Amino acid sequence: MAGRPTQSLMIQADQLDELIEQFNTVDQDGNGYISLDELDTALNICGFKLPGYEVRNLVDEYDKNIKDGKLDFEEFKMLFGRLRQEKDFGFKFKKMISKRENIETHTGLSQASAEGTTHSVKQDEQNSFSDWISRNFKDDEDCKKYLPLHPEGRDLYQKIKDGILLCKMINRSQPDTIDERTINKTNLNVYKIHENLILALNSAQSIGCNIVNIGPEDLEAGKPHLVLGLIWQVIKVGLLGDINLSHFPGLKNLLGEDESMADFMKLSPEQILIRWVNYHLERAGVDRRISNFTSDIKDSFAYIHLLKQISPKEAGVVTGYEEIPDLEQRAEEMLKNADKIECRSFVTPPAVVSGNYKLNLAFVANLFNNHPGLDKDVEVPDDYVEETREEKTYRNWMNSMGVNPYVHYLYSDLIDGLVIFQLYDIIQPGIVNWSKVVRQFTKMSAMHEKIGNCNYAIEIGKELKFKLVAIGGKDLYDGIQTLTLGLVWQLMRAYTINVLTKLAESSTPVSDKDIISWANEKLKKNGKKGFITSFQDEVIKDGIVVIDLIDAIKPHCIKYENVRTGTSDADKLANARYAISMARKVGAKVYALPEDVVEGKKNMVMTLFACLMACDNERQTNEDES
Repeated sequence: MAGRPTQSLMIQADQLDELIEQFNTVDQDGNGYISLDELDTALNICGFKLPGYEVRNLVDEYDKNIKDGKLDFEEFKMLFGRLRQEKDFGFKFKKMISKRENIETHTGLSQASAEGTTHSVKQDEQNSFSDWISRNFKDDEDCKKYLPLHPEGRDLYQKIKDGILLCKMINRSQPDTIDERTINKTNLNVYKIHENLILALNSAQSIGCNIVNIGPEDLEAGKPHLVLGLIWQVIKVGLLGDINLSHFPGLKNLLGEDESMADFMKLSPEQILIRWVNYHLERAGVDRRISNFTSDIKDSFAYIHLLKQISPKEAGVVTGYEEIPDLEQRAEEMLKNADKIECRSFVTPPAVVSGNYKLNLAFVANLFNNHPGLDKDVEVPDDYVEETREEKTYRNWMNSMGVNPYVHYLYSDLIDGLVIFQLYDIIQPGIVNWSKVVRQFTKMSAMHEKIGNCNYAIEIGKELKFKLVAIGGKDLYDGIQTLTLGLVWQLMRAYTINVLTKLAESSTPVSDKDIISWANEKLKKNGKKGFITSFQDEVIKDGIVVIDLIDAIKPHCIKYENVRTGTSDADKLANARYAISMARKVGAKVYALPEDVVEGKKNMVMTLFACLMACDNERQTNEDES
């Protein structure tokens, strides 16, 4: 292959709009990056049937900024310059865009584009998300005025602009993430709407959504690819969040004969759903099995028999239409049967036949959540260990950083070191020498290569002054829980302190003592009575000192009639919930949970105060500039 393109191959200014259009089209999930799968799909559509290793090599070669296995816009621009010259990629791509079906275009909606740029929107996804929102919030008094959403046109983008629907969606996916007392619902103006959108984005980030390239101004402008990307992430978190043994003990019947509970816990929700479908196909007495939610479900055969197997007899779900020659007609019959059990959601006949991954995944996850068809009398296995609140917080933080692959389980998804390296590169760009990292593992040497990566990860941690005396690379590879958590906490702390230090324009890292001094000075300066001596201080546990600090950062933002003065656990938790949501509403990127405040979890409480200090510094900088 030719080497990395020189500057002479870069895109000229007058071609930038077309390139932005093409980037947004390839970026199917709207997260601001092009993954290996998305690039492979684009190349195939354009007629370039490259072997998988060549596509991987392309991503490896051009993934220069943060070695995360995906391309940002600048990296894509370099790759595009070469493909345009070598393979006439630009012409074919433009031709492909103009021919794609179920695509709607919107004008002038890209943050980086000039007026007149068009962006493609998958109509199936717009329709499906609009329908899901309309169905799920039709009885919500705050949402009725927006519903039903019209699937065509820009109704979805207009209705989410004030942030209320987004906040409601986040709470449906992860209940109680947002204290509804903090949502501005009446007498909305541009400032209150902006607050709602900040609240929604920071709350979405706290549950693991990647919002790196999405700002409130993008949502206010109703940029389709960004709105759809965010909505999909929120919906996906809710659909897949409970697919585990805690909520469905009957899943243990999906274990293979030679598998342990530890093996099962390493499975992603998608992998569990595939096993679940195959489990029911086997019980239905059919020979077909699936291995994906794209090509294996296009003929509806698996869905037809799955629906029959999981449905109550009285629902009247039937089979016998598998031989309908027209696949879209067959899919329509299948969906009519799904409607009998109130599960006609997400997919349309074209979405089934085209093998739309995200919509078919959502369809199956919705079927599972409503009609699992598993034994109900099964107890949670003794050797199953439920994910702790701390583990989930760390996992959400990692995923919100946009790491690849997505982290489902800390003790299996970090064992090759690749996610850890990505986090290091976010904390201190350039600290990872990627030539020392193995990213494609050979079958015979995979264990040795992964342990080597982990050893290097420990080296970098020590370079960053992490306390790693008792941790070795083999411990990370083996998924030793306490030692893995020790490293992960230090990663999150380093990220938080690094962000704070940059905003404080400090030449040395901000210390815990600095954060405590800032908090006490801020409280005193604004006439508040609170005072803290440490992040384990008892005074923090009722939430009031945090609430007062937020009101000091943004005067008069707190509605003190919402603050409880009682001393019961319920009063403390209510205050903590209000405090966390208000922190996010004023702009703090908080991952800590209300329970962390009430229980005095010093690590998470430290991140809460650090995020508030960072928010205060950012607000003061913005005020000075304006």
